[in-house]
Amino acid sequence: MIQVRRAVVGDAAEIVRLRGVMLGSTDGVEPEPGPWQDAARRTLRERLAEPQDAMGVFVVDKPDRPGELAACAVGTIDRRLGGPTNPTGLTGYVYNVVTEAGYRRRGYSRACLEALLGWFAARGVRKIDLRASAEGEPLYRLLGFVATSGPTMRLTLPPAD
Repeated sequence: MIQVRRAVVGDAAEIVRLRGVMLGSTDGVEPEPGPWQDAARRTLRERLAEPQDAMGVFVVDKPDRPGELAACAVGTIDRRLGGPTNPTGLTGYVYNVVTEAGYRRRGYSRACLEALLGWFAARGVRKIDLRASAEGEPLYRLLGFVATSGPTMRLTLPPAD
């Protein structure tokens, strides 16, 4: 049986390490260490210290290496204006679903993601979005996610001086 648990503040560094693993799998190379890691750790420490509704982070510990994480899934809830298909406007966003390479194919990401989806459901969130990597897409489809018709666009503003 896979033991999934809610992440705690002390897991922040491991979650950021796994984020690097995830970014490396989507970009082809793990990102260089840098200020992004400090900022991500700070954000996680702040958000994980908040009430349970701020951010859902579920993890699986490495069974053979106490203190290290094998997998995680992170999600947040955004309150947008309601509409016909989502009257409450509550929208979940899933990101940072990753299992370290040596622990894959054991169901860890799926277990973390299922716990996260339960967390969303318990908070009344019925619409949940994510960006799927080619590697993760089969799992997401198995759990009921479907491709959307709208194109995604992004604007990246320059840093403030």
